Amino acid sequence: MQYPNITAPDSILKEAEKAMSFYPALKDTEIEFKFNDMVRKNFMQAQPTYKSIFRSKENRGYIILISKEFKVENEIFTINEIPSDVLTGWLGHELGHVMDYRSRSTVDMIFFGLKYLYSHAHIQEVERAADDYAVRHGMGEYILKTKEFILNHTSLSEKYKKHMRKFYLSPEEILELINRYGETGEKPSQDELAPN
Repeated sequence: MQYPNITAPDSILKEAEKAMSFYPALKDTEIEFKFNDMVRKNFMQAQPTYKSIFRSKENRGYIILISKEFKVENEIFTINEIPSDVLTGWLGHELGHVMDYRSRSTVDMIFFGLKYLYSHAHIQEVERAADDYAVRHGMGEYILKTKEFILNHTSLSEKYKKHMRKFYLSPEEILELINRYGETGEKPSQDELAPN
């Protein structure tokens, strides 16, 4: 294993390592990719581990919880239905959250979590920032494949797709970021990441 501080189920290890390869700053960070049926609203969820939340931000460990099955209304969507590149992009989005968390103090992380529970504007800002981190780290094509898979997947309900359109970058916005970063290295403004 080229990332000695990550653990992942064998069935997704290849995709986890591929996603990690875009984030050299995370090479020495403890990250566990774990199947868990308790992920509620989303298919995946990144967070600091409970045992490390009070460590300095440089020494925190993280866990990315992944549902093997995700129920959207009456349809069940399984991890086995996800193509490898799409799964890599999804994991890359979650690693974008980890990059964001690494810049936050313990107190900031606590307030961050509370705001995520109660503020739709904060959710939008956070999810768009994770996409932006992924694109900035060279994962644009993977993130684009993930978005297109979600928005074009016939077994996902229109209600879920509407949720994705509201809180996450669209494929068009991702293409714009890919082009901007590729041509100029320019970063988007905060307003572009979370428009009103």
